[in-house]
Amino acid sequence: MPLYEVAILEVPTKKEVEEGTGEEKLVFGPKCVVAKEPQAAAIKSVLENVADVSKIDKSRMAVLVRPFV
Repeated sequence: MPLYEVAILEVPTKKEVEEGTGEEKLVFGPKCVVAKEPQAAAIKSVLENVADVSKIDKSRMAVLVRPFV
């Protein structure tokens, strides 16, 4: 099975970006995840880290996945 690197970010709101006060915040990772495909790696990471992910607004969450090289 392939190996992926996954990170979860909290992105700033549009208002925060316009005001120059917003920054992306690392919520999880980057960590290696074994999964059949990138989407499965993202879902697995979110479900296994509910405690970290539940603290942020889901509309501001960005899940980044890339193949481990």
